Amino acid sequence: MSSGPQIRGACSRLDEIMWDKLSETEKRYREIEAEMARPEVAADYERLQALAREHASLEEVVSLLHEYRRLQDSLAQAHSIVQEGGDPELVALARQEIARDEAQMEALEERLRRALVPKGPYDDKDVIVEIRAAAGGEEASLFGGDLFRMYSRYGERQGWGVEVMDSHPSDMGGFKEIVFEVRGRGAYSRLKYESGVHRVQRVPLTEASGRIHTSTATVAVLPEADEVDIHIDEKDIRIDIFNASGHGGQNVQKNATAVRITHLPTGIVAVCQDERSQLKNRMKAMAVLRARILDLEQRRQQREIDSARRAQVGSGERAEKIRTYNFPQDRVTDHRIGYTRHNLPALLDGELEDVIEALAEQEQARLLEAQLT
Repeated sequence: MSSGPQIRGACSRLDEIMWDKLSETEKRYREIEAEMARPEVAADYERLQALAREHASLEEVVSLLHEYRRLQDSLAQAHSIVQEGGDPELVALARQEIARDEAQMEALEERLRRALVPKGPYDDKDVIVEIRAAAGGEEASLFGGDLFRMYSRYGERQGWGVEVMDSHPSDMGGFKEIVFEVRGRGAYSRLKYESGVHRVQRVPLTEASGRIHTSTATVAVLPEADEVDIHIDEKDIRIDIFNASGHGGQNVQKNATAVRITHLPTGIVAVCQDERSQLKNRMKAMAVLRARILDLEQRRQQREIDSARRAQVGSGERAEKIRTYNFPQDRVTDHRIGYTRHNLPALLDGELEDVIEALAEQEQARLLEAQLT
């Protein structure tokens, strides 16, 4: 296997700063392996688990680095064959191998750059998504329903599980508010870009004159917190049990199964009434409560705002928006990066990956620049 200095001298593609970062990563990876093999560490479960998580987080970079070294060795051998000449058929094969290896190395360099970007602490978490109708009345509720379907279909395409935790349907089939869980590896790393105000421009079903209306819905994406992330003391919560309600507020069950949990120190409230079991509703409400408290703590630490809800979604006014869905022009525009695409029906059916990937690439470029400077 080639060593670090040989690689740096053999190929100028990876700049010196990036190579130093890669070398540091590989060195730390080997240190962790050695530490995990020590008997006293193996006997310390918590320490071993922490090391195992760090080891796993570095594994992709080290694996890519090994593949990059293998390609460099292969490339050097092929260049040697071409320079020596000899059998024309062998030289022709070597040239083909050079072209193939160089293309693979270029792709690997990009993957290495991306792998160097530090992952967020909650990127692998499941998420709780909250959609609320904002400006626009019934049309905003209908749009909230469209957004819920879009995220549900996107989750299905990713192989994730989607489960409603609480909802308040509107009279025409949309949602005044809906809270749902998305379970799947990396769910937060992809959906975190969806937090904010979403604006829709279209002719509502309720509009007889055909005029285009502008409405908004707010989306909050919260990493799901477990008890290790957020510990909630029983004395700090109040639990209320009541009958679940349907359209118009009528009770839909004879037995009281709906659960409302209030976190007294912060005033944060979580409600769940979609399950027929009081126990299941309580478990779901606690999951929502933990996620909201974690979100509040993150915001407080960053000193961005003093309210978790306002931080993610603003006030819902039309002027505040991260994305616009323009139906007359069959166009969606993400205003944060100036990204525009067409075919709104496909997007609302869950074909959201191109938009999310564009947002992820911009964030990765910014984080990588910070990492390498």
